[in-house]
Amino acid sequence: MIIDLQTTFSGSTAADGTKTGQAITATAISANVLDLRNAATPTTQDEGLTFPESWLIVQATVAANGADSAKTLTITLESATDTGLSSGPVVHYSSGAILGSAITAGATLVRMQLPSADYKRYMGVRYTVSAAFTAFNVLAYLVNTLDRNVPMPVGYTVS
Repeated sequence: MIIDLQTTFSGSTAADGTKTGQAITATAISANVLDLRNAATPTTQDEGLTFPESWLIVQATVAANGADSAKTLTITLESATDTGLSSGPVVHYSSGAILGSAITAGATLVRMQLPSADYKRYMGVRYTVSAAFTAFNVLAYLVNTLDRNVPMPVGYTVS
């Protein structure tokens, strides 16, 4: 599986391949919001994705604090007419409540094929928390091939 930096919602990848997740402590949208329209595309044309089969993957890179185990996180894939995902937002997918105790380093929180839908110009991920978390980190990205690898936490060794 190749992670395209242009279709990464949350997190970053360093030149050496090290991945760092976006820290989540309160309700927020992803650090990156994708513009589905080519700059040369007329505004009257429908928005769309460039590959036919797209998957949304959201993975925890740092676990939630033990004190946050009863709190919940809901992850939604949304599109809107603005980059803040606030103007006419449409929810295309919702994870349902995920307990803080399930947010462990390396856990895949969402793995789903994007639904066929009428996406608005901007697409992003919203993280809604039931109460403030101490902190945990996530990677969120789109891929066109599904891989079932499990990312290991930093410092993980095989003995």
